[in-house]
Amino acid sequence: MSVLTSPRGKAEVVHCRRTESQDIFCIKSLIRKFTQKLFGRLNIIYLLEKANLAVTLCNDKEEIMAHAIFLDYPNWNVAKQDDWVSLFQELDNEIPCTPLNTLFMHFFVAVDEYSTGCLKEIIRTVFKAVPELYFIFLIVPTYVSLGSTLITVFDQVGNIPCLTYDEDFAVHICHRHDHYPQLHIRKARVEDHDDLMPIFMHYDNTLREIYGEYFLAELIEAQDEENHAVVCEVEGKAVGFMSVCSSVNLTLLHECFDLGPFHGFCVPHPDDLLEPSKESSIQGSQDTEIKSDSQGSQKVAEEPGVFASSEAIVETQEKQSEESSFDDMLSGTFSRLSDEMQDMEQKFSVLSMVGDEDLTLSSESSLPSFLFPEESSHFRPIYLGESAAFCIQLFCIDEKYEARSLDFMSFVFSLFPHKNFCLISVPHLTPEFVLIQNFVKVVPFNNCTLEHDLYVFHRAGLLRSIKIRLANFVDTAGVENLVSTLVLSRKILDDFAQYNEACRDPDGTALQVFVAEVAKQIVGIAVIRKEMDIEYIRSHYNIEDFIYFSHHQQEEHGRLHHFALNPIFRHYTKFFLKEILRLGYKSCLYYPVYPQSRDSKLQNSSAHSLTSALHYLVPVRPRRQIVYPLEKLGINAPSKEVSKDQPSYALNHTNRKLTLEPKVTVNARIVVVGASSVGISFLETLVFCSHLKFNNLTLISTHGLPGKKLLGSEQRKFLASDHCFNDKDYALMSLCSWVNVVVGRMTGIDRAAKRVVVSKNETVFYDHLILCTGQQYQVPCPTGASMDQHLTNREVMDNSKLRYTGKVPHNLFILNNEEDCVKALIWMRNNAILTEGKVIVYGNTIDAYTTVETLMHIGVKGNCIYFVYPPTESNITCINNYVIETAVKDALGAAGVTIYQDALLAQWNDGQDPDPIHSACFTTSTKPFRLECSVFFSFYKKNVDYETFKAFNDACLVYDGRLVIDTTFHTNDIAIRAAGSLTKFSNRYYSNEWTHSNFSSKEIGFQLAAAMLSLFDPTLEPVTEPPADLDRLIPMYKGAKIQGGILPGSYYYLHIAKPAIPSPLDVQRSQPDFGSEIITGNVKDGTYFRLYINKYKLVEAITCFSKEPFPVSNYIRLFGQHEQVLNNLCTRFDEKLIPDLYSYFTEPWCMAIFHDRFIDLRKELRQILNSKQEIDIPSMEQLAYKIEDEEINLNEKPQKYLQRVFEDSIYKNLLEKSILDYLHYNKYHLPMYAWPGII
Repeated sequence: MSVLTSPRGKAEVVHCRRTESQDIFCIKSLIRKFTQKLFGRLNIIYLLEKANLAVTLCNDKEEIMAHAIFLDYPNWNVAKQDDWVSLFQELDNEIPCTPLNTLFMHFFVAVDEYSTGCLKEIIRTVFKAVPELYFIFLIVPTYVSLGSTLITVFDQVGNIPCLTYDEDFAVHICHRHDHYPQLHIRKARVEDHDDLMPIFMHYDNTLREIYGEYFLAELIEAQDEENHAVVCEVEGKAVGFMSVCSSVNLTLLHECFDLGPFHGFCVPHPDDLLEPSKESSIQGSQDTEIKSDSQGSQKVAEEPGVFASSEAIVETQEKQSEESSFDDMLSGTFSRLSDEMQDMEQKFSVLSMVGDEDLTLSSESSLPSFLFPEESSHFRPIYLGESAAFCIQLFCIDEKYEARSLDFMSFVFSLFPHKNFCLISVPHLTPEFVLIQNFVKVVPFNNCTLEHDLYVFHRAGLLRSIKIRLANFVDTAGVENLVSTLVLSRKILDDFAQYNEACRDPDGTALQVFVAEVAKQIVGIAVIRKEMDIEYIRSHYNIEDFIYFSHHQQEEHGRLHHFALNPIFRHYTKFFLKEILRLGYKSCLYYPVYPQSRDSKLQNSSAHSLTSALHYLVPVRPRRQIVYPLEKLGINAPSKEVSKDQPSYALNHTNRKLTLEPKVTVNARIVVVGASSVGISFLETLVFCSHLKFNNLTLISTHGLPGKKLLGSEQRKFLASDHCFNDKDYALMSLCSWVNVVVGRMTGIDRAAKRVVVSKNETVFYDHLILCTGQQYQVPCPTGASMDQHLTNREVMDNSKLRYTGKVPHNLFILNNEEDCVKALIWMRNNAILTEGKVIVYGNTIDAYTTVETLMHIGVKGNCIYFVYPPTESNITCINNYVIETAVKDALGAAGVTIYQDALLAQWNDGQDPDPIHSACFTTSTKPFRLECSVFFSFYKKNVDYETFKAFNDACLVYDGRLVIDTTFHTNDIAIRAAGSLTKFSNRYYSNEWTHSNFSSKEIGFQLAAAMLSLFDPTLEPVTEPPADLDRLIPMYKGAKIQGGILPGSYYYLHIAKPAIPSPLDVQRSQPDFGSEIITGNVKDGTYFRLYINKYKLVEAITCFSKEPFPVSNYIRLFGQHEQVLNNLCTRFDEKLIPDLYSYFTEPWCMAIFHDRFIDLRKELRQILNSKQEIDIPSMEQLAYKIEDEEINLNEKPQKYLQRVFEDSIYKNLLEKSILDYLHYNKYHLPMYAWPGII
């Protein structure tokens, strides 16, 4: 915040922010004729799209006071976008302008009265926001004076001609030192104490409490050769402090962090042990494995040429402040990868390629081990050289000067001329400050127990002479050295050779290769191609969250294929990307991440190398696609570019606007236990927060991330689906790029140490623990009733509720996830069960029905299946629709499946050894019976897994049948949250019938993430705790609860309903306010379609039961729609115009309703109706309220009155325009609609 004063003495409190699209109208109102003379006639929207930085100055009422736009190349066409440096250096040799330190002002407007103050405030803010920036150029026609405002900050340095027409332009410059200068750094003196203490106390008084009032003076006095204290000063006053020490505990760091890429922060020694000897091998953990670590091993594995080799820690010289010394330092260094890098790459490549051959019929392997191979070794290199690092012990700086924190680094390196690395460690929960944004975060080992993150900065990172340019043939040797040890080096070198040969691929696709050069050494490489699939990207990803698509030409879109940059220059990653855009004449770059390959034709996730830059890109949300009836639409179907089916991938993106846009880094260790739909939705929400960068997201799951497509081409799934996520959704998210995955089972929680115990012997530390384990089917406990006793269910019912503690038979299968299903399928095929064995399916859930159907589909004969229903605890069935249940039972009977009702498991093998199961005895309400079997599937009662419960109980988390939470997801530990079917609300809410099980898991996960984001997102208002007396209502979520699958008889089943306390369908129908049902077809023919319309005429439930597959994602969009939106559905049905709802919802008119942006259109239309468009005339909403409150006496029905008013009002035209704009803007998805101009 700053205060501006006008010449007339008026004052305004102002602040700067990034320009937003809604500012454009106000910006245009500030344009004067003089503005056009200075900058030309400009399309502001277009300019904003191509700007590197656009700044808006607002007052405290959020009124726009001024605006400026900056780009990285000159305006007025005085030089080519990719070739302006030499021209401007010729103007004045004393101005060392480079693409790194220069921007050009392309536009400036301000409120006349405050224009000078506004300009200075904007210039100061820009220099503060871009620390590398030293010069801002302004180019105007020579015949135009700058005016009284711009001349206050810009000085003329010369004239240059225009490239396109005969006219000269004046070049003016603005220097950093006039507005936000570099800080003067010097050794600290005791007298600085009084200046520095207020700065320390502003942040924290812990140091004073521990070490006393004068700790800082004592620290300054204690300086020696190993310990130094330095300050930065402004006008003779110390405004920042840094204490550095050459004594570093490298032994501890070697134990906790992967220092191999930095040669252990040691000087190379001939006896260094960098590779394991062939004889030695260390046995790793058998239960737990880190599968992929987006900030860990995966990052190292995918960074070609980014880490310093073992030779990279160079011999230092006496004085290294001059750039010439860096030439020697970089000579022959930082250009090859260490051997450790190659080892890690090879491990990663093994983990990345699980093919069909891995799922062979091997009954000997347990599922986790053959899906996730163990790391072969835990070898740690041994370094014998001297330490090459010093550390920052204490750092503090006044907020006003924080942006210049890096000014310290040159001075402190001069204090340690023989040290190359500067280290700093900060607690995980410390917000990332400006200084460490220039450091590289060191990857911790899995067993790291330190409560700090470690960052490193290399001496060579001080160089400002980094140059990005197009590669040429002479760079071949440098590039080969850079990527020599990479798994993908051949691919990169092939692209490099192809570029040198033809600058395009054999198929004609334009190809460009850029290199980063420092002191004549190649330290980075990037390969891009022209993006040929841009229409597909636009239609399948929400790229328009980041760009106005129509303002970007097709050739301005590029695809990033490879990117490698030495980590000592990692803080130049965004600059590298910015230069690629400028030199390559691109405005957008895209990087796809493909899922793991199950087919050699598909690309696996390591086929490109970009992890070093991935966090500088933004992940783009995929768009939900309409399932089109292509045959019915004919020529009105979308183009093949839009509707084509191709391998799914996760898309990452950057553009010119994002190159100077900082991300907020979150280092808090967020650990999610359980890969349930709730947990995945939670992680998805965090990952797609484009302005946040979560460094420490960890998922603990028994089988890792879902979405591996283990069942391959199996058309039937054993388990029903809740339609929250499918395999394609997982591919489109690529959570493995952002989330560390620990494969194992949680067996304990140490709340005091904030750690989770995994598989009994591994630990994962957390700052925030999220429990989403859900409920699973458990091993059923036989009641023990003997057949000879002729007992009934009533006499043994209590025994069935006990937990089974005996030996689990190997032919008993409890299916809770895809891995369990694959394991069962493999075992059945290996043991010839499909052709000759008897199968018992025990349970009455929808999963039991889908499993029976899958068994018949894969070859088990119906007369070999016994379907045993245990007694139900309520009168509500899993399908809750009598006609569908009847059809399913008829289909089971027709297939020869034998059904047993109300049967309770009594014994396996007549009470003898249950492994393997040969027979099972059951009691009923009358007489018991016995069945022979070769395999037993149980779907009897879901519950919280016992090991999970024990972990909660031992950690003293409140558990009352379920884990108890409040309305903000908290357990009784403030650092532990929980969500999903695992939980129940506290009894103080008096709402035991409502739990998270009643709601959509995907929505629960989203709300959980939203509740946590206020802790990390500075753009959100901090959430204040409600008063205790108001915290009595549980939240009600509105998303549909969905279940579906393929039921016996090959019936495709889908049920979508509003969250509710379950009740029988017949009871619902008997309610006086039930509403109405629209049903077409019948269950026997498999054409059944039911819509339930509530009393407000909204679709509240949908049930489909069909012999043919149907577009589930389309039908989900029908939920919550008004029947009139569905083309006056009720009226048409009453008039018998709708014989078949399946056919009705394939008609072209309803495609817009299925569109992903239809919900945005509805919001926009409602906003128009709510807004007051005319003075003295109420809005349509206000009018409706007045009718409801009987403030208006009507002689006609309210609906007719409102319709008549609407027809005569301005709202009708506004709504029509909005709808037509929607159809026109989305015409690539909705070409079946006509709009004015095409007919």
